[in-house]
Amino acid sequence: MKAAEIRNMTAAELEEKLGDLKKDLFMLRMQHATNHLDNPVKISAVRRDIARVKTVLREKQS
Repeated sequence: MKAAEIRNMTAAELEEKLGDLKKDLFMLRMQHATNHLDNPVKISAVRRDIARVKTVLREKQS
């Protein structure tokens, strides 16, 4: 997900996206713990997306 795409979203959409990403991260961690995760790089990619969304949310609050 690109930062430009995230900046075009409203605050409500960003909150919803953040919730979805957190659920995805939880599921990836569970798969990793049970050795069912095919691509462990996805965990770091989702974490970076969460950080991007949080950053843009913080920018919009100011």
